[in-house]
Amino acid sequence: MGAKVLLVEDEWQLGQIVRDSLETRGYDMLYASNGREAWDLYQQHKPDIIVLDIMMPEMDGFTLTTDIRRQDKITPIIFLTAKSQTTDVVKGFELGGNDYLKKPFSMDELIVRMKSLLARFGNQQPATTPADDTITIGQYVFNYARQTLTRNGHTEFLSHREAEILRRLCLHRNQVMERKTMLLDLWGDDNFFNARSMDVFITKLRRYLKEDSRIQIVNIRGIGYKLIF
Repeated sequence: MGAKVLLVEDEWQLGQIVRDSLETRGYDMLYASNGREAWDLYQQHKPDIIVLDIMMPEMDGFTLTTDIRRQDKITPIIFLTAKSQTTDVVKGFELGGNDYLKKPFSMDELIVRMKSLLARFGNQQPATTPADDTITIGQYVFNYARQTLTRNGHTEFLSHREAEILRRLCLHRNQVMERKTMLLDLWGDDNFFNARSMDVFITKLRRYLKEDSRIQIVNIRGIGYKLIF
């Protein structure tokens, strides 16, 4: 069997089409029609990836994602949304989502995005922390594998995107990290929605790091960002 996929979609017909299409391609499918049912399946089966509608009865996709991310920072989540507002896309990423697709979408596009996330996050064990995954940033200790940022005994749990962005900034310390490069690397597209999302994550990282005045994430206008410490 292929990767275990939890599909959460309240439109029954669309859910069956997506489930059947993925099953024929070798994926091991779990299907839920609402958020509460999805939460139960998630806890019982621990899927490799979650494909999640935002607007659902009983528990919406944002609430479900929040509950999942309280205990699981690793499993990738793709949002399915009929909405096009920037705020919904940004909110999804802020809560810990990894990608999104707007309805209607093609199965080929969904599968490409799933494969990309599974290759990036699949088989990761959050309990494993290699030494080179720990980076000292001024007064902070950044653990990339655990996605944590610690200072004076206080630990901040980062989202996938926040950890990925911070790691890249650390690897290019005191150098300009091009905005377009990060967008293409992490999102696969440098469109407006993704660029707006990255701005939000940069703002959050600045807030996490504000207790050490020596640390700055500088916006190099028209080019990208520089982490200075």
